[in-house]
Amino acid sequence: MRKLKNSELDRLSVKDFKEVEKTPLIIVLDNIRSLNNIGSVFRTSDAFLIEKIYLCGITATPPHKDIHKTALGSTETVAWEYVENTLELVEKLKKEHIQIVSIEQAENATMLNEFKPQQNTKYALVFGNEVKGVAQNVVSNSDVVLEIPQFGTKHSLNISVSCGVVVWDLFSKLTAL
Repeated sequence: MRKLKNSELDRLSVKDFKEVEKTPLIIVLDNIRSLNNIGSVFRTSDAFLIEKIYLCGITATPPHKDIHKTALGSTETVAWEYVENTLELVEKLKKEHIQIVSIEQAENATMLNEFKPQQNTKYALVFGNEVKGVAQNVVSNSDVVLEIPQFGTKHSLNISVSCGVVVWDLFSKLTAL
């Protein structure tokens, strides 16, 4: 078995990426502190054709060298917008009939592996602050709260890892529909 060269990967151009049909997923970053986490979320979003990223609260915005370091140019492909107030954004998205899905450990949360996304439904995935998680008022206004099952001694995953796990899971389920 031989590793493929980048030139053999048949990737989309920036122009083609912007025109291709997107996965019906939006990512909302609720007060993310780490610029590297933000960049990683952009890169994951590019990989799975995410429609848009909303950067909220203290979440930094491109261009920034520390975001660029992990985003590797994906800030130029994935649509993004800064919105100061996460709850106001969630309320706006709900009015657009977008299902709000907070990724959090909460009472009556649905385990990610048990969640079945619906066809013809757009989802906004809310990922929270590295220490405090998704704000309670956002969790309270979510249509669904998903929890990533964990089995070790730690009770959390890094935000960029959580994003990768959830996006891959939902992408694979949605493309199988």
